[in-house]
Amino acid sequence: MQIWAESALLPSGWASEVAVTVDGSGRIATVEAGASKAGHCVGLLLPSPVNVHSHAFQRAMAGLTERRGPNPSDNFWTWRELMFRFLDRLTPEHVEAIAAFVQMEMLESGYSTSAEFHYLHHAPAGTPYENIGEMSERITAAANRTGIGLCLLPVQYEFGGCDGRCLGPGQVRFGNGPDQFRRLHDAARDALKGLPEDAQIGVAPHSLRAVASETLKSYADQFPAGPIHMHLAEQIPEVEEVQAQWGARPVEWALEHMALDDRWCLIHCTQMTPSETIRLAATGAVAGLCPITESSLGDGIFDGVRWAGQGGRLAVGSDSNIRIALSEELRTLEYSQRLRDHTRAAFATGGMSTGRRLFEHVLQGGAQAAGRRTGRLEAGHWADMLALDTTSVILRGFGGDTVLDAWTFAGDDGLVSDVWSAGRHRVRQGRHVARTEIVADYAKTIDALQGAL
Repeated sequence: MQIWAESALLPSGWASEVAVTVDGSGRIATVEAGASKAGHCVGLLLPSPVNVHSHAFQRAMAGLTERRGPNPSDNFWTWRELMFRFLDRLTPEHVEAIAAFVQMEMLESGYSTSAEFHYLHHAPAGTPYENIGEMSERITAAANRTGIGLCLLPVQYEFGGCDGRCLGPGQVRFGNGPDQFRRLHDAARDALKGLPEDAQIGVAPHSLRAVASETLKSYADQFPAGPIHMHLAEQIPEVEEVQAQWGARPVEWALEHMALDDRWCLIHCTQMTPSETIRLAATGAVAGLCPITESSLGDGIFDGVRWAGQGGRLAVGSDSNIRIALSEELRTLEYSQRLRDHTRAAFATGGMSTGRRLFEHVLQGGAQAAGRRTGRLEAGHWADMLALDTTSVILRGFGGDTVLDAWTFAGDDGLVSDVWSAGRHRVRQGRHVARTEIVADYAKTIDALQGAL
């Protein structure tokens, strides 16, 4: 397979008349600039990033939680109670249909890979399904249907808080003790065997609130291979709870007691002091940011400029999937810094525009966070690529970094014309090749869930 682009972003920078050939395994075989026009032709070819944080099932809640409830101070915690009530209605069949819809939207947005932070494991009463990997198999079945690259992250969730209290209603569907979680993790690994070889297994201790402190201290040793993702320092009440129970702020505690390194992707980190930001950046861990969800839930603003200035690595994800929009995640991240600091072009450097620097960050950080050889149009890497429609008036006359700026700040993901995941050409002319069937199945699921909140 060959893709030819009028221009493309290569590791060396922008190049013209670029031909990319893809081998039978889905890896890039060759990249040649100044090549003759042949094969599938596009305007602008880019590496496609990883969506590093998704709770697929929450997509079906989008738009249902924007009314204020009886609590006069509606916040993340009241939203969470609504989420727990909603998920009691979900069956494995529902989860598969929702996940396929989410993955389709990710591909159409420009993502080639989804890191699914998968914590909905059991039946509504908390009883494991006969096949403990039932829900993992539903996520992988959706990936098989959509063709997205999958990094499956089974989530360990033991307690309802730092004090070790029992899981409450709703949460019981997530819960596993250490031995049961090992079995579940093994089953999730087995579920990936039906996918192409680019699929990856990782692991996710949910948070400092949900896993025992002694377990967290040796987590990397317990799971010595693959990426490790964890929520960290998302909400002020979370910071207060950890400090009261464990004697330190969440980031402080993790830095002192956990072997954080480049295998870790720490999600949100919206509640950090400047010194915590500097110290955490130095570990090599990726900050997994979800700016749209963090805005929706009032989490706070990640200290992105300081983090990037310290060489920190970052990536983006769609988390609650209230909106799945790659360019909007980047725009929201940049604008949050501008609003806080009363500045412009916060992430830009002297030699690199805002859109280019943000895009480079999420390419590199996403590849690291998913443990996936991606993020570069280079031989040996997975053929994870996206094309932008340069015939659009929004991009008219632009070249180089300015195209990424225009896409991020003046356009939207409607400019994405094609997406490949490990060579699988799943989005053509802006639409997923199985969109009609996937949307129909999702619509049936939504009809079945009416009134769940």
